[in-house]
Amino acid sequence: MSPRRPALRGNPSALPLLFLDVDGPLIPFGGPSTRYPAGYPTYLPPAGGPDDGMNPLLARVDPGLGPRLAATGCELVWATTWMDDANAYVAPWLGLPDLPVVLWPDETDEDVAERGRTGLHWKTRPLVALAAGRPFAWVDDEITGADRAWVAAHHPAPALLHRVDPRDGLADADFAALAEWLDGLAE
Repeated sequence: MSPRRPALRGNPSALPLLFLDVDGPLIPFGGPSTRYPAGYPTYLPPAGGPDDGMNPLLARVDPGLGPRLAATGCELVWATTWMDDANAYVAPWLGLPDLPVVLWPDETDEDVAERGRTGLHWKTRPLVALAAGRPFAWVDDEITGADRAWVAAHHPAPALLHRVDPRDGLADADFAALAEWLDGLAE
């Protein structure tokens, strides 16, 4: 395997991939929030769940998101800088099993220069390479039109790049957009 090709820790399946970012989609931040005008709610860690050394913002993750994500029918994959910490802290918080984790390749100076010219997010190319022609959805708070255009030009299968408002985190409208995309795959 080339050192620039991303790797996935876990077992791939034939299901559509759902690449999940943590900061923004699962941990809302940066208010003011339309969903939380009085401030972000906080949640207690699950009984027996890890809390030593956890990020204090993890308390903003709504544990109810776990069952909703699990019910999508997608192969859930951590696509976050949290890396293995997503399985150590976020997955138990959400009641999810350990998920595959994207192992990000090192960027070259050429990669950085291209991103500066195109506005492409640093995750875009690795996620497309990792999807390897499979349908995928990616929920993140930093997706732009440049990412959507690049994926449309370089990925042969259906892809949904869905930007989540980081002030609100994953909301009903985000799950509705994902469900509509998944319904389109079944047609």
